[in-house]
Amino acid sequence: MAVVPEQVDSSERNPPANATASAERLHWGLSMLDWVRVGLLLAGLLCVLTGLLPREEAADNMRRIGPLLLFLGSVIVLAELTRQAKVFDVIAHRLAILGRGYYPALFVLCVLFAAATTTLLNLDTTAVLITPVMLALAAPARIPPLPLAMTTIWLANTASLLLPVSNLTNLLAADRVALTATEFATKMWAPQLVSLAATMLCLWVWYWRRGRRDNDRYLPPEPVRPANAKERVLMYTTAGACLLFIVAIPFVGHRIGIAATIAAAIAVLAFAVFDRSSLRWALFPWRLLVFVVGLFLVVPTLGRLGLSDLMHMLIGSDSGAAGAFRAAGAGATLSNIANNLPAYTAGEAVVPPENHNQLLALLIGTNIGPIVTPWASLATLLCLEFCRTHNVRVPMLRFVLTGLGLAVVGTTGAVAALLVFG
Repeated sequence: MAVVPEQVDSSERNPPANATASAERLHWGLSMLDWVRVGLLLAGLLCVLTGLLPREEAADNMRRIGPLLLFLGSVIVLAELTRQAKVFDVIAHRLAILGRGYYPALFVLCVLFAAATTTLLNLDTTAVLITPVMLALAAPARIPPLPLAMTTIWLANTASLLLPVSNLTNLLAADRVALTATEFATKMWAPQLVSLAATMLCLWVWYWRRGRRDNDRYLPPEPVRPANAKERVLMYTTAGACLLFIVAIPFVGHRIGIAATIAAAIAVLAFAVFDRSSLRWALFPWRLLVFVVGLFLVVPTLGRLGLSDLMHMLIGSDSGAAGAFRAAGAGATLSNIANNLPAYTAGEAVVPPENHNQLLALLIGTNIGPIVTPWASLATLLCLEFCRTHNVRVPMLRFVLTGLGLAVVGTTGAVAALLVFG
């Protein structure tokens, strides 16, 4: 089911408006998924009120995730204001211009763009902000949108291994094994390289190579430039705030939430001065925060009701290579059955504290693995939602089969790299 560049819906001929409308629908329209998130929070509160989850344990869980919630809320506000300032649009168009119409060059540049965004600004930033930017690039450059879509969907997951900030599960794992950002990167650089290599290979073979597109070259688009001095100030200020946050990552340790809050405050202040109308309550990612809080109340309750026994049976307690591969396989499988965040939290609860490699292998499985089913990770769900609103058809059988191939190859290779170099 090929996607032909010329067959573009009229809504795609005005990408910025389309992207804004899509973002508004995601922010304000309560979808079925939103009700699931709210229901999860209510179920978690009910678990505490009924005593199924002791209040002391619930309080400990909330204290643990408090700094993570601060980080998530701040970094998504920062990334959204950066998008509104057109920083991501400028980068995407410049990369397409730099590729000079050659698909291999564009492929490498798009991979680097999506991977860097995921690694430095969190995978949800890639899902929510980079996906619509990349899809909006397809029409003016006459590029088939499906390869661009799959690049962001896959790399939002598979490029999230290197730093604690790349993924919420990374923050949990780094906290569990007491690793700073630089120590975490020292352990995970080899798995991340293997994961990226596997992703690039699968993307090229199944979505980007000559037989998967209609033309040998694409049309380099016109550059995106600020229309006036106000837009120029907002673009440079938000870009500087992002750079400040990125530079601070190796130095702030467990205060990453404070660093993200300071960077977000700089962006908010700039918009308060130059474009106050863009500061809306919709910027605050309440859906994600509600989901995380509910999850950290419901999953421990399920653990007390038998889930921990099941997870222990699946993962085991072997501290060697067999235990690592077993944990990764269980994490990847459960992520695609349910979702990667509950799969990680349930698995973490049964991994012995001293089995650091087994825990990191579980992390690899829940980061790389959730690309087979549409609901396996929040990033995958968000990317697919933007594909739908941009009228980009993602053939589901092809999505599942190619995702399964990458999940198996990427997870296996990354765990092997962890055991050899970690």
